[in-house]
Amino acid sequence: MQPHDKLFIPGPVEVSAKTWAAFSRPMIGHRGEDFKNLYRSIHPNLQTLFGTKQPVFLSTSSAWGVMEASIRNLVDRAVLCCMCGAFSDKWSDVAKRCGKNAEALQVDWGKHIDHKVVDRQLATGKFDTVTLIHNETSTGVMNPLGEICCILAKYPDVTLIVDTVSSFSGVKIDMDALGIDVMLTGAQKALALPPGFSLFSVSERAFARAEKIPNRGFYFDFLEFRKQQAQWMTPSTPSIAHIHALQSKLDEIFEEGLDARFDRHSRTNVLVHDWVRRTGFDFFAEQGFRSKTLTCVKNNKGIDVLAFAKKLRERHHLVIDPGYGKIRGQTFRLSNMGDETEETVSYLLACIDDVL
Repeated sequence: MQPHDKLFIPGPVEVSAKTWAAFSRPMIGHRGEDFKNLYRSIHPNLQTLFGTKQPVFLSTSSAWGVMEASIRNLVDRAVLCCMCGAFSDKWSDVAKRCGKNAEALQVDWGKHIDHKVVDRQLATGKFDTVTLIHNETSTGVMNPLGEICCILAKYPDVTLIVDTVSSFSGVKIDMDALGIDVMLTGAQKALALPPGFSLFSVSERAFARAEKIPNRGFYFDFLEFRKQQAQWMTPSTPSIAHIHALQSKLDEIFEEGLDARFDRHSRTNVLVHDWVRRTGFDFFAEQGFRSKTLTCVKNNKGIDVLAFAKKLRERHHLVIDPGYGKIRGQTFRLSNMGDETEETVSYLLACIDDVL
């Protein structure tokens, strides 16, 4: 049998046979007791992972759905979009398409968002919302979430929306302790589930804001999510297979233990970083602000990245990403998120050495 091409791209990541088996469990009705019991059973573990006492919602959409929802539910006067890469840059465009007043806090790709600059912008009093991507997947930058949240604490009227799509469950993030108002993530990154599903939680302050905002729509109305979750249901038909797979994955996560899981991601990340230094490549993200779940490698050696990625796939059935957007070919990205171990990441790096 032809071996399949294993993904080491920063999402979707490789999905285990165990997770696929859970994905194909028998179907249940989404308005009956079976579904309510399923949602009820996974909820405490989801709250622990989010670090929140708030309800955790299940959205049958990519994380972009919840990102747009956050804009529609929370922005009244203006939103400050912290922009440091392809995905954070796009948030400004999304806000404008939703008819909102959006301003950019733009830094060069590869740089981090400085909390002092956020402070200066919020001191103007113009903004009631801030968007931030914790882990900018396109550049491999992990923004200093703690420092930025400390600044937001000075502005109780400003809500903070944080995309943790490629960091959630790979590093520790405590929503309530940090004062995050909307924390959202996708299924296909460190959770190692198939794409097309997302999770999010909303603070009491954000609910209070949403109550005053007109034209929130229906599919992504936070108040509708809260009303339905109180009865262990979702506003519209959910992907039940994803929730079965999520239940299986949560069992794995808590069996491993959260600290052990975070440590594993840290150790596999160190392996990749050591490889970058050993081979004479460089990092695209600045020092001190590098992701723990993926590495964006700068192509300072001038190799043909697309040919290299193609050869790695043909020879070893391993798939890496040849850079995203305007830095395609100038970088390549290696993921260590999800189920990857020191053994699997070491194998990837050995195969890359072979191809290079």
